[in-house]
Amino acid sequence: MTIHAEHPFAEPEDSRDQVRRFRGRLGGAVSLWTSGGADGGPPRAGLTVSSLVVAAGDPGHVLALVDPDSDLADTVRATGRAVVQLLEWPHRDLAEAFAGTAPAPGGLFTLGTWEQTAWGPRFEGASAWAGLRIEPDPREVGWSLLLDGVVEEVHLGATAAPLEHRRGRWVRPPRADDATS
Repeated sequence: MTIHAEHPFAEPEDSRDQVRRFRGRLGGAVSLWTSGGADGGPPRAGLTVSSLVVAAGDPGHVLALVDPDSDLADTVRATGRAVVQLLEWPHRDLAEAFAGTAPAPGGLFTLGTWEQTAWGPRFEGASAWAGLRIEPDPREVGWSLLLDGVVEEVHLGATAAPLEHRRGRWVRPPRADDATS
């Protein structure tokens, strides 16, 4: 068995998408977008998203870039609504499953506890979330679909350890004992 310093199946650095590498250096909070599940509507769908920005205003907006071929994109187009919840360090496995990079035996929505809201399913473990009305006719930008969510409701609780992503890796928040060592 050989231990590699880098991922053994990674594309050579000089042939990687330079824009994607630039975006990876920005890093940011990891959110989980969910939609659907209301009676008679499309089934629940969700996607881990870190390409987003919050625009303050009256009303506020949350803009996100998502995979146009994702189940979430289809469900948001059908419902015009979504929940965006901010994940924390203990939710790494949930984020991986909704990103499609980890298994979810029994389905994605069997991971954790969920409450159905007017905007879609809400992960009860999230300390901060917003209910969004998605502007109609989202447009493709690059290889992504730009979702423009008008903020209709916000809930903020105490955040212990936000989940952040940078350059393809989770960023571990400092522990209380890190400051004293």
